[in-house]
Amino acid sequence: MPHGDIETFHKDGSWYNAVEGTDQVSEPFETKEQAKAEGREMARELKVEHIIKGLDGQVHERNTYGHDPRNIPG
Repeated sequence: MPHGDIETFHKDGSWYNAVEGTDQVSEPFETKEQAKAEGREMARELKVEHIIKGLDGQVHERNTYGHDPRNIPG
């Protein structure tokens, strides 16, 4: 099973999820919310980071599921 972070992004009018470092890309989603929900579940299962990009391609949100690299309580 791949261990790359999950990236949610927009391309050609649809939203997708991809496992970074692989050619594994999801089927297209009609909305960002649908893609985010599926990407979140993928990241939780793999215990990796979920990176969500906006229409501009910039990172708008990041969530870590599993191994949080920071050593900050709370």
